[in-house]
Amino acid sequence: MNRKMYILGCFALILYRTIAAEVDEDLNVGLFKVEGKVTPPDEATSDWFTSTRVLVNGGVFLAFVRDDGSFVVSNLPSGSYVVEISNPDLLYEPARVEITSKGKIRARKLNFIQSSTVVQLPYPLKFKTKARFKYFQSREQWRITDFLFSPMVLMMVLPLVLIMVMPKLMNAADPDTQKEMQQSLQGSNFDMPDLAETMTSFFGGAKKVPLTQKSIKQNKKRQS
Repeated sequence: MNRKMYILGCFALILYRTIAAEVDEDLNVGLFKVEGKVTPPDEATSDWFTSTRVLVNGGVFLAFVRDDGSFVVSNLPSGSYVVEISNPDLLYEPARVEITSKGKIRARKLNFIQSSTVVQLPYPLKFKTKARFKYFQSREQWRITDFLFSPMVLMMVLPLVLIMVMPKLMNAADPDTQKEMQQSLQGSNFDMPDLAETMTSFFGGAKKVPLTQKSIKQNKKRQS
């Protein structure tokens, strides 16, 4: 009797497991999984494994990292997904995964600016540390070069340098060049109007101002 009950129990257990497996297969029809591995940093601790998450489409699907760095995101229907690694201290480059209705998986780099540009990635996915997050900016230190190259110092120093260098350049030039420069300077001189007369005529309106001897001489020169 006990032997018959044992055989019936084993048969019922096998039948139950077979039916459960068929039900699971029916429920998982059209669902796929994405696999990959995250390379831990050299100084990885237990906190890195507990604080690292695998986010799909911003957290719609979530997975954890195993001790060897591998992960599996299950129950994904066909479509396009963005897979990214979330860690408070380290930065990882995300990837885009496309799953066809037949279960074919293709991975490529994520590019929001040039979406038409396709750069294939190996599958299963492999993520490596790109950089560290910088939450604080280092304090700027005072340097002597900042003072020397400031605009105020340059405005004060450059004119002095030109005043000191230009006479030496003039003396070092050829005599012919010096004569040409002097002639050009003399030719550029022209009669400037009297500043007092100009200001008086501007502010005085139609009031006539008596001509000075200097202005009379200038008028004679112009007429001649």
